[in-house]
Parts: sequence; C-alpha cells; structure tokens
Amino acid sequence: MRSAVEIKATHSEQEGTVTTDSTRAATDTPAVLVLEDGRIFKGRSYGAVGTSLGEAVFATGMTGYQETITDPSYARQIVVQTAPHIGNTGVNKEDAESRRIWVAGYVVRDAARRPSNWRSERSLDEELVEQGIVGIQSVDTRAITRHLREHKSMRAGIFSGAAAQASEAELLAQVKASAPMEGARLAEEVSVDEAYVVEPADYGWEGEPAYTIAAIDLGIKAMTPVRFAERGVRVHVLPATSTLEDVQAVNPDGFFMSNGPGDPATADQQVSLLRSVLDAKVPYFGICFGNQILGRALGFGTYKLRYGHRGINQPVLDRKTGKVEITSQNHGFAVDAPMKGATTAPESRYGRVEVSHVSLNDDVVEGLACLDIPAFSVQYHPEAAAGPHDAAYLFDRFIDLMASSKQKDSK
Repeated sequence: MRSAVEIKATHSEQEGTVTTDSTRAATDTPAVLVLEDGRIFKGRSYGAVGTSLGEAVFATGMTGYQETITDPSYARQIVVQTAPHIGNTGVNKEDAESRRIWVAGYVVRDAARRPSNWRSERSLDEELVEQGIVGIQSVDTRAITRHLREHKSMRAGIFSGAAAQASEAELLAQVKASAPMEGARLAEEVSVDEAYVVEPADYGWEGEPAYTIAAIDLGIKAMTPVRFAERGVRVHVLPATSTLEDVQAVNPDGFFMSNGPGDPATADQQVSLLRSVLDAKVPYFGICFGNQILGRALGFGTYKLRYGHRGINQPVLDRKTGKVEITSQNHGFAVDAPMKGATTAPESRYGRVEVSHVSLNDDVVEGLACLDIPAFSVQYHPEAAAGPHDAAYLFDRFIDLMASSKQKDSK
C-alpha cells in the first residue's frame, strides 16, 4: 500500500530563491522585510538566516499553516500569515501537501516558542531551518496585510543575519531586481518528473476501480488524487509537460488539470493539450490553475488580481443552486469571462459556456461550466487540505460526468 506521505514525496525540486547563512534557528537575530514600494518592517529571524526574494502575499487561514507552506501553488511567494499565532501544533509528515516547503519566505507575528500537540514531530521553526526557508517574526502582520490590500501584492525580500546589514537602498534594489510573478512559468518547476499511479484500493475502495483519469500535475496537492481514490477512481498523475499521446496511453475515462503556481498566460502547452482533449469529448475537470487553463482553452483571457484569494474562508456562490460555499483558495490570477449567463465561447467549436460560481468578496469568476461538451472547472480547492468540505461534491460531479459520457458512448 502506498501511503499519502509517499505520494507527497514525488514532487521535483524547484530552483530556490533563497540563500542562507545558517542552518540553525536564530530567533534573536534581527531581520527585515522590504516591500517593492519601499515599505520596511523590522523584526527577528524565523527559520533559516539569509535572504529570500519573492512576491509578498497574505493567507487568511486560522489553521492549516503546514498545508499552506507545502502547497506548490505558493512557489516563489513570500507568505504573510494573518493569523497572529503560528507554529503552536508543530509539524508532522502526515499533513504535508507535497515533498517540501514551497514558499520562498515566511512572515508571522507571534511564532510559538514550542509546539504542543500529540501529532507534532518537530517545531515549525526547526522545519524551516532544515529546508532553508528564510522567515521573519515579531512584525505587525495586520499592517502588512492592510498595506498589500491597499497597494496590491508586490515583490519583496526578507533579509536576516549578514544580509540585513546592507543599507535600505541596497536591499530595495535587490527586491526590485527580482523576477515578477507576471510572466512566470512555474508549473514545470514544481511538477513531477515521472508519472505515478494512485490506486483506490489503497484508500478503502473494494473491488476494481470504477474509473480511470489522467491528472496533469501543475503543482498538485497530495489530497487531490486521494479524494478521487476514495471514490473508486484510479489516478494516473502525469508531468506538466505531458502530451496527448501520454494521456491517451492510460486510456482515461476523464481528464484533470490541477492547481499550480505562475501566470496562466505562460501555459500555452497545457492549453493546447486541453483543447485536444476537449475536441475528443473526454470529460474534463479543472481546479484553480486548471480553471484558468480551461478559460484560455475556451478563448477567454486571464488577468492578475490586486492581491488574490488565499485562505480557507473564501465565500463562493453557486449561481445554479444559490448555495453559498466556504472554500479554500490560493490564486493570484483569474479568468476574464462574462457574467451574463450562457454565452458562446470565443472558441466557438466548444459551444456554450457559463460562469457557474462567483466570489462573494469581489465578483471574480470562480467556476466555468460548458453546456455542450463535458467540461467544468472551479477556481478553488475542493480537496480541502486544509479547509472546509463544502465543495467535496465536485469530485462526485466529475464522476457523474464520466458515467454520463460512458453511457452515451455505449449507445
């Protein structure tokens, strides 16, 4: 039996944006957070000592910090936790969503002095040090969050130890010289190098798999194939660079594209692959990055949000049922599609499409539903790791879509 931990250990290494001076925690070492617009916050080192560069974003979850930092969608981002007390339950192997921590840097207000939980295997500080993640503590994360909300997510740097001794002008110059998120192609960096299979028998399913899907790993979270497997679906997880021939080789009943980091405008290869799948009328389900790729495949554009949606308390309206779901989200880009109801897709061969879900915070597109081909997607994370389970039904909806498609093929 292959454990979820082993599945999580299949992600390839990403080129880091971190340089470290020390592999030991140095909580009394001064540290500084420098934002692209010149705003500076001074605190103390948390985790490894050195330099970290990335896009500063904030995450609003009150729990689930380990799932947050191990989510590949946070690659090349410095995450500010709005919850004031972080690290109190420590970390363990079981709760990681991938093989490593992907955040470029970590910003917290009050770091726990010691973990206190029966599942804890080590402290969060020790884990950050072990993986070379530069962080900062004892800063006003509320002020940082308000600043990012008012001025948008922006490039930033965390500097501690010798790196923090440079002048503020020199530190700001390093931040401004770093790569922006617009135009970043990151899915290939966080994806698996080789395909692997997640079997439903390993998660309590009795008998033969009910369905087989090909899942493109663009930064997939480990619980996603598990949620499928629990429902009797065999999941072939394929690298981000997979071709149509790779997909056809597993003879799938359905096709899935996962969440992931970077700018969807760079995902031309994945858009082309999805169009080939849609042309073949293979049922499709996409999550997060997979939603943006469906939008592009249908001919819609994408754009960068001012500060994105990141956290486990994001309200979404299902426009068909009128039901409000509290969802887990992590994205900085969105699909630019009309809200007026069913409309013909710009790529007209795919027929009609409608915006199925919408954010109640800012009216951002949170889901797409194709009416003439078997395809739908959502911008949020129904695997709920961490997060609420309001959207778990979407996995069942995809199974129903595959079942319906099979019935049509058999007639």
